[in-house]
Amino acid sequence: MANYKMIIQYDGTRYKGWQRQKTTDQTIQGKIEAILSRQYGRTIEIDGSGRTDAGVHAHGQVANFRLPDACCAGKTPEELCEELRQIFVQYLPEDIAVTEVRVASERFHSRLNVVKKTYVYRIWNADYPNVFERKYMLHDNRPMDVEAMRQAARYLLGKHDFAAFCAAGAQVSTTVRTIFDCHVEKQGESVRILVTGDGFLYNMVRILAGTLLAVGMGRLEPKAVAAIIAGKDRRAAGQTAEPQGLTLLEIFYDEKDLYEAAKN
Repeated sequence: MANYKMIIQYDGTRYKGWQRQKTTDQTIQGKIEAILSRQYGRTIEIDGSGRTDAGVHAHGQVANFRLPDACCAGKTPEELCEELRQIFVQYLPEDIAVTEVRVASERFHSRLNVVKKTYVYRIWNADYPNVFERKYMLHDNRPMDVEAMRQAARYLLGKHDFAAFCAAGAQVSTTVRTIFDCHVEKQGESVRILVTGDGFLYNMVRILAGTLLAVGMGRLEPKAVAAIIAGKDRRAAGQTAEPQGLTLLEIFYDEKDLYEAAKN
């Protein structure tokens, strides 16, 4: 039973998030599983690197799944990968795309083997809307102190208990996470918050973005971020930023384990 890794892009605007749900078929995971299960005549489940919320986008989501030998019909792994790519091109809606399918190591798991993830939160800081990218950016026309946001972002770096940046209802054994990089970029009217960490809590990146926005608007001092982290009180952090500005950019793994099966 071969293990396949795929990279997925999606516009999350009209979906209820990544994770399959019993009450709707409008999830990314549900759409892909339905195509695979219908194509091969049996239930096939996929495991994603993590869940994205309703309205959140992905440029490099990763998932893996296993195909029983009975589905292979004598095809080589390379032939199966090409067949899978063609199936996705033909049957996925135009706002979801599988950009890569490869045979992975037998032990590879898209979520359990994650080393780090990078997200970007985009803000359009102008008096007028961005007509062509409005679905992928938060529009906020208020004056924004980007330098203060950069200063605040530095307090997020390192290993901390990010309980203050976790939405209610999260079921996790620990709220400790490590942020390897967090910085704020401004290009013209566009402001981007990029953050890379070993993992993120429920709504964590959107709460980080909302907190940095509060700093940019002058409602919080940059150094207040350190106190918010130490206090572990969700009420002290900023609001949860709107979902459309968030995109999962890339998932990182230890490459030596990824494609072991393809070499054998």
